[in-house]
Amino acid sequence: MHIALASRSAAAAFPLWKRCRKSLSDIIRSNLEKAAAEQAVNSRNFFAELKRRNVYKVAIAYGVVAWLLMQVASQIFPFFEIPNWAVRLVVLLLVIGFPVAVILAWAFELTPEGIKRAEDVDLSKSVTRKSGRKLDFFIIALLLLVIAGLLFQRFHLKVSPAVSSSPGKSIAVLPFENLSEDKANAYFADGIQEEILTRLAKIADLKVISRTSTQQYQSKPGNLAEIAKQLGVANILEGSVQKAADQVRVNVQLVNAQTDSHLWAETYDRKLIDLFGVESDIAKSIAQLLHAKLSSREQKALGVKPTDNSEAYDTYLRGLAAEGESVDSIYSMQKAISFFKRAVHLDPGFALGWSKLSRAHSNLYSSFADSTEAAKRALETAQKLQPDLPETLLALACYQFSELHNYNAARTTFLRVRKMLPGTAEIPVALAQIARYRGKWEETVAYYDEALALNPRNTELLAESAGNYSDLRRFDNALKQYNQALDIRPNDVDLLASKAGIYQAQGNLTQAARCLEGVNALTPSYEAVPEKVAQLIFEGNYREAVQLLETRFAQFQFGSELEVGAFQEFLASSRLLAGDTAGAKASAEQARNILEVLCKNQPDNDFPAIHLARTYAILGDKESAYKEAERVSALVQNDAFRRPGAEENLALIDASFGNNARAISIIAHLLQIPYQSSLYATPLTPALLRLDPTWDALRTDPTFQKLCQNKAH
Repeated sequence: MHIALASRSAAAAFPLWKRCRKSLSDIIRSNLEKAAAEQAVNSRNFFAELKRRNVYKVAIAYGVVAWLLMQVASQIFPFFEIPNWAVRLVVLLLVIGFPVAVILAWAFELTPEGIKRAEDVDLSKSVTRKSGRKLDFFIIALLLLVIAGLLFQRFHLKVSPAVSSSPGKSIAVLPFENLSEDKANAYFADGIQEEILTRLAKIADLKVISRTSTQQYQSKPGNLAEIAKQLGVANILEGSVQKAADQVRVNVQLVNAQTDSHLWAETYDRKLIDLFGVESDIAKSIAQLLHAKLSSREQKALGVKPTDNSEAYDTYLRGLAAEGESVDSIYSMQKAISFFKRAVHLDPGFALGWSKLSRAHSNLYSSFADSTEAAKRALETAQKLQPDLPETLLALACYQFSELHNYNAARTTFLRVRKMLPGTAEIPVALAQIARYRGKWEETVAYYDEALALNPRNTELLAESAGNYSDLRRFDNALKQYNQALDIRPNDVDLLASKAGIYQAQGNLTQAARCLEGVNALTPSYEAVPEKVAQLIFEGNYREAVQLLETRFAQFQFGSELEVGAFQEFLASSRLLAGDTAGAKASAEQARNILEVLCKNQPDNDFPAIHLARTYAILGDKESAYKEAERVSALVQNDAFRRPGAEENLALIDASFGNNARAISIIAHLLQIPYQSSLYATPLTPALLRLDPTWDALRTDPTFQKLCQNKAH
């Protein structure tokens, strides 16, 4: 229908354009005939006349103005939910208008007496030169405006409507206290807290802190002012829940933490199935008390009742509580999935339950290769029941992102659903990850900042944002955020290992060693132990690195075949550095046997393929090493932040087999760009080139020596 409207608009404009074209054509013909009668006009005269009549300048000015109008339409129209066909119509009309503007510039002249036909103006009294100077100033002003707009778009970090501009319109919901006699009902208090948060997050004029940042606090703590400061909010909602059979009592109180004043309190006694109304009433009351504006769409969304089945809703709340037990545990996610499955079994028309089930499967898939079909089936059911439900659209976006890896489609869906769920931190996190894949680095930083404003005490998010800064070589920013995460989780070995990686990239092995003091062969971490091995190698302690890995294989229980294969490759390369050629070959053969099977079963997974290519290089299998390294490059060719890591891997293979010129060329390029390394915790730096014996085969080359001498990190 939209396309048809645009077509009809264009069709309506066509007869007018046709008449205008005929009239203007007659004018041009008359002008040309008169000029031909006065003198023989050649092409040079014609172009000179174009210049005299300012036709060129009008064309340039029109082009700049048209570009500005197109930018305004493409940016502003979606904000006011004006359909896309309107943007296309604006573009179409501007394109049609260009030849009209050029013809008018030729045919008419602006004089002190008004607009006249060009042939009616005495050349001695023409003011086209003066008009041309005005056009020059106009074009320069427009170009400066365009440049300023581009610079603003490039460097200004946009504040999302999800983050309220008013500090008073900010709130955190602390864990609800379970007052039930049955302490097993603790899940219920967690579920109610999450449901109230979900409703508040639908209000664009509120800043609402995510549950993962508030779960670390106790119910009804005494230091509200300090908690509010840590979370970056002015107001805190406390509450308690008491459940007996299908009767529920919910107590809530809203406190202004800055003034320590109670703004509102209420007690609700309801049956379980009537809790939807309570959660909506609480959200609406908070919005009113904090003077947050509610759109008609938001008011409607707050009133939605997802199910009439009290048992299904109770089971759904159990799933929410299980999901919040740990953000990165396979067991809590599997537990949540079992509850969501039970909820939709009890009520097959429970669209919200189906969407949650789909999202849980998608989250599990991205980390643990869960079944793609399970998420797809749940999503399709939710779409049949309530296709426009915000949670259904969020499930679609998660499926497109995590399982289909269709980042363009996922981005479009996430941007759409962000308008419906503006306070949901999960959405800007996903947009940040998509921006990384697309190489939109400043966009990535802005999205992570937006997510952290909504979820400031989430250590996983802080670490992810810090890792992004590290990939950008903004090491000071990265260290700052790792320290923020360590303030929340002191002595976390993975966070300390990430800091050590940055210090290594800066050539500061002393600080790196301090961060890794607590790491040993039995440390239960995939990230920390390889960082410790790298530290020992950079220090020249090859034998100690080998001993650490041998002890790990002898005494540690590995979590997966992939982990075993990767660590066998680490051991093989460490033994090679220590001069144990036979031992290196034995480890490499074991790694190859594991990794080849993994690569066969997971042909789209670049991680085992990278380790397999290096394993082939250790074994001296040149053909297989290059073949696997090139396969890795093909797998990530559309991934802007991981593609250079595949090139880095290829440079390592080149260095192993004497292809020094290409290896050095790749390294020189990598030193200039942001990316996620396949070898280190950070992108390649001159300090790492100096420290890592991996590159010893290149050290006699003057170009490589110059790269190592660069003082920049």
